[in-house]
Amino acid sequence: MGLLKKYFNNTRKPEGWLGKLMVNGMNGGHAALSDWGMSFLKVSQHVKIADLGCGGGRNAASLLKHYPHASLTALDYSDVSVEKTRQVNQAAIAAGRCIVLQGNVAALPFDAEEFDLITAFETVYFWPDGSFNEVFRTLKPGGTFLIVNEADGENAADEKWVAMIDGMTIYNADQLTDMLTNAGFAKVTVHRNEKKHWLCLTAIKEA
Repeated sequence: MGLLKKYFNNTRKPEGWLGKLMVNGMNGGHAALSDWGMSFLKVSQHVKIADLGCGGGRNAASLLKHYPHASLTALDYSDVSVEKTRQVNQAAIAAGRCIVLQGNVAALPFDAEEFDLITAFETVYFWPDGSFNEVFRTLKPGGTFLIVNEADGENAADEKWVAMIDGMTIYNADQLTDMLTNAGFAKVTVHRNEKKHWLCLTAIKEA
């Protein structure tokens, strides 16, 4: 495996020194995409948030800033991502507003109906079957699940990433909507940036 392929495979699960480079790049490289996705969160306040597949921790910090009275749990199955997210959010952790855990989205270590908002930035490409059911289980009635993807499944040029990154699947809006509906979500809204092929979905758990 060439060095470039090894580097981009750290998109799935950052490990070692290449993984540390990857999570640093994620924080800067995905900032505009993440902020675009967050703009579709219309609720004025979220009490309890989970950011799943937290990567380098930048989005967790942004959510905590956007919702100053909220608490947030960040989760990733990469120990490199967990370490970086803790570094980025040291102040919030010390203040008792942020917890960072290592875990698997297919078996979330949370109680049922625990969160008001769950977010997934640039990560559902790698989620195992059953992960959306876990999100639904841990989301409170009336809560929101936000998915933000840089690839919308409609751009043939993105197939190079599928070839390069092991275990990656790029879903289009219809596929994600079906997955969310099958998990139990009653209301799914699709947002697109057609020029950049960005995709965002907000799914509501019926109260």
